Amino acid sequence: MSVNKVILIGNVGRDPNVRYIERDVAVASLSLATSDRAYTLPNGTQVPERTEWHNLVFWRGLAQTVEKYVRKGDKLYVEGSIHSRSYDDQNGVRRTVVEIWVDNMEMLSRQQQPTAQSVAQPTAQPAAPEGQVPF
Repeated sequence: MSVNKVILIGNVGRDPNVRYIERDVAVASLSLATSDRAYTLPNGTQVPERTEWHNLVFWRGLAQTVEKYVRKGDKLYVEGSIHSRSYDDQNGVRRTVVEIWVDNMEMLSRQQQPTAQSVAQPTAQPAAPEGQVPF
């Protein structure tokens, strides 16, 4: 038996990047920061705050929710699984990306009521070409 489960609480580092890979299949990606607080050891050594950045990927309906409601600075609780993929960059160097594919999310930030000026109408984005990786 094996388990691939991730639970994170953190702050959104950038507005979501949302694409539609098929007519109704949305994929959203964003970065999430989690931090360990600074502390002082008994011997007086100070350990600074440490921040980790996580690449999150949301699919379908959850991606559409992220597109509508999640913005940079929001606090999120997410559950998902770790996925990695590799690719060759423009210089032929092999790169590996580690992502958290989110299957459950709760928004922990208080949502402000939108004003008439801040309400944006969503626009449909074209589908990605067949076989192309969404990000």
